[in-house]
Amino acid sequence: MSFPYLSHDVAGEGPAVLLLHSSVCDRRMWDPQWRVLIDAGFHLIRPDFRGHGDSPAVPGPHSDAEDVRDLLDELNVDRVAVVGSSFGGRVALEFAARWPERVGSLALLCAGSPGHRPSAVLTAFSDKEDQLIAADDIAGAVELNVSTWLGPDADGNTRAMVRLMQRRAFDVQLAAEESGAQPPAAEPVRLSRIGAVPVLAISGAHDFPDFREIAASLPHELPNARHLELPWAGHLPSLERPAEVAGLLAGFLRDQR
Repeated sequence: MSFPYLSHDVAGEGPAVLLLHSSVCDRRMWDPQWRVLIDAGFHLIRPDFRGHGDSPAVPGPHSDAEDVRDLLDELNVDRVAVVGSSFGGRVALEFAARWPERVGSLALLCAGSPGHRPSAVLTAFSDKEDQLIAADDIAGAVELNVSTWLGPDADGNTRAMVRLMQRRAFDVQLAAEESGAQPPAAEPVRLSRIGAVPVLAISGAHDFPDFREIAASLPHELPNARHLELPWAGHLPSLERPAEVAGLLAGFLRDQR
């Protein structure tokens, strides 16, 4: 295996569903949907990517998609539905494009996309975050992320939860001098290889244009993709209105059984 251990949880019985978290968060972001999806009859798997939550950061190039593949191999899971938020959605798309036979469906929440070139506004956010980290203002970088990525419906408890997860990621990655950057894939990721896999691409009206455009473009690239924009949502809708998103996900996943 390329990586010895991704911390993860497994629970429930039924078709396998893999939950991939945002880079701002860790696997705890799925707490609000966890029991709902178990009760809906699914076998859930949620890992922490390297440098997040309880998974260590190991300096040097790596592929999160390969880490996910290796975890599924370790768990003897051949085929899954994949739910990915933000960076987790980007990993989900890469995983589905590289190993399409292992993916039954994709639910993407404000997902990134392999090869996407960031807009000026997204680049400005990244530059500001880098400046705060370089100045050793980690608390400021945390607050920048909390204020940037959560939409207007996020309450104080949700903001505290994201604050906790983002601070944990910074602490783990900085302790290991892990930049978080990944090398380019060995070959370009071709989304067309995903084929007719059912895809639900969700975007938020209060999110960066990058992620709204990615979600809107997927039905033009994939024959069985559907785009849904949530007028109330920012970048992390599963945390902003957890019950509503739990219902959306459960309904989509049931339809693909």
